[in-house]
Amino acid sequence: MKIFNGFKIPKNYHNSIILIGNFDGVHMGHQKLFKRAREFKKRYKCKIGVVTFNPMPKMFFNKKLKHFKLMNLSQKIEQFKKQSVNFLINQKFTKNFSKIKAEVFITKYLDKKIKTKVLFVSNNFRFGNKREGDINLLKSFENECNYKLIIPSPLKKNKKIISSTEIRKLLSSGNLSTANKYLTRKWEIEGKVEKGRKVGGKIGFATCNIDIGNYIIAKPGVYSVKVKLENIKKKIKGIANLGFRPTFNQNKILLEVNLFNFNKNIYNKKLLVEFIKFIRREKKFKSIKHLTNQIKKDIRVARISLK
Repeated sequence: MKIFNGFKIPKNYHNSIILIGNFDGVHMGHQKLFKRAREFKKRYKCKIGVVTFNPMPKMFFNKKLKHFKLMNLSQKIEQFKKQSVNFLINQKFTKNFSKIKAEVFITKYLDKKIKTKVLFVSNNFRFGNKREGDINLLKSFENECNYKLIIPSPLKKNKKIISSTEIRKLLSSGNLSTANKYLTRKWEIEGKVEKGRKVGGKIGFATCNIDIGNYIIAKPGVYSVKVKLENIKKKIKGIANLGFRPTFNQNKILLEVNLFNFNKNIYNKKLLVEFIKFIRREKKFKSIKHLTNQIKKDIRVARISLK
């Protein structure tokens, strides 16, 4: 898959099927779109391209919105590859870009710059200066700009639309199993191992500390996990605490992972943590002894869930 940091792309990528959106999570609903796009690809014998924005416009306009994303860019790229996407236009979202008139975005960017053949957007898609553009405007330019507009109906389960927003709610409430079902895979956080206060090691449970960056904060608590390490094929089983460590009076959200039967130095290494099962919510313990006793119980539960 080819990656472009803007709309200036080679001519052999023109006249393609284009999907525009954040695609945060690349969940079941998104996968339905990609399946439909692949059908058009067979019919028209052309490429599939995705247009996405970095940072996400919602985060750009609301600087206070920090813990929001279901995945980072590298995870998104991996999922696009699995959906047979041929190229990605990862457009930097800036103040100047946000001020482009909706009609200019259609005529200059979608038409002149990339010669869009088939355009996929959601029914609530808004774009252009002050979000003035919508699907009605896109429809009005279909003939002039020579593209076919596709607005698929959203995917529903139990009368609820499967969306990135819904998955964020599920993770925040501790409903990891349904979130994973909607993602069609285990939810993951990718991050580098940082040096911590080594509290875990002092109480007999050494942990890898990972700053979760802009990832959504799933329900604080204890999870069974599987971890992918750079240059190691086999996933390592473990247990993780995602939270604020109230027993130690911490106020920064942190992901701490205890890897089973593993004792190598992995500081500054990149980890991909798969969340398998929510075990219990985070709580403050009266003493370190109470905490260590609970960790032992949590590890037993985690091992069973990871069999």
